[in-house]
Amino acid sequence: MQTAKNGDTVLIDFVVRTGDGRVVGNTEKDGPQTVTIGASEIFPQIEAALDGMEVGGVQAVTVAAADAFGPRREEMVIQIPREHLPQETPPQPGMGLSARQQDGSTIDLVITEVGEDTVTADGNHPLAGEDLHFGLTLVEIRPAA
Repeated sequence: MQTAKNGDTVLIDFVVRTGDGRVVGNTEKDGPQTVTIGASEIFPQIEAALDGMEVGGVQAVTVAAADAFGPRREEMVIQIPREHLPQETPPQPGMGLSARQQDGSTIDLVITEVGEDTVTADGNHPLAGEDLHFGLTLVEIRPAA
């Protein structure tokens, strides 16, 4: 039976869970996703698991937080005076913002709390600090040319 190898394009179904079992991604709605093994399109641990799998094969892979979106960094949680926010839309928890940093680059933030004079905004990736647990199923192998 054919096995997937470096350079092959594969179709995979997957579900991603955090350590507490919360589902944070899957292919249920959009169907199998296409990945080329060795092209750095997905976490290296997933590529390694796919290498050598057969169609119909199932694997469980854990990607540690340090290898996924990094540790949660408290210095990425900041207080912003409300007068520095756009006035058109009142701030709400879950609202996204973009802020310019001192070096000129931008950072994406999510408002987590709204106070009288300030809002708390978090620049961490939503999955920072989380180990990710993937359930993979190899659906199809398209061999490299």
